[in-house]
Amino acid sequence: MPFSNSSQLSAIIGFAEQRNPQSILDVGVGMGQYGFLLRTNLENINLFEINGATARQRNRDQWKIKIDGIEGYPGYATPVHEYAYNNLMIGNALILLPSLADDAYDLVIAIDILEHLDKNPGKYFLEQCLRVCKGSVLISTPKEFCEQEVAANPLENHRSHWTEEDLRSCGFATFLPDSLNWIAIARK
Repeated sequence: MPFSNSSQLSAIIGFAEQRNPQSILDVGVGMGQYGFLLRTNLENINLFEINGATARQRNRDQWKIKIDGIEGYPGYATPVHEYAYNNLMIGNALILLPSLADDAYDLVIAIDILEHLDKNPGKYFLEQCLRVCKGSVLISTPKEFCEQEVAANPLENHRSHWTEEDLRSCGFATFLPDSLNWIAIARK
């Protein structure tokens, strides 16, 4: 689905807040919830005038954090994406990731994406996420496989199930607690 399970929101955003990245790549942005939450939580969005009485939003040209996104399904693009992301790339992540520079981002996130790829393309996907990252890659994927086929958007179909062992074999050594999802981190 174009949004993720809410049980993992606090853990993922909390991890990002601790790392305080200055550049982020969100792969598979869906409805843009992570871009929005990262923008509002990592940027000091509410600036107060000297008298403290009036709040205003920071303009795009005042943003300090670069948040880029990749989305495979153009139908998900909304005004949230225009607000939250510096750059939104529309297309297949397996094609777009190799075109990005090495070590371009402090943090790469791919939330509920891995299960939509077969295992070998999934391993390649993780390699590419690690390649473009100079800090941490955070991914999440369901602990249990659940069938999902969406005729209107085949990118939403579930194609694989990943275990903790699978993720560890791909370099993901740290896991954040969550009862429903593997939230796995690889650091460079």
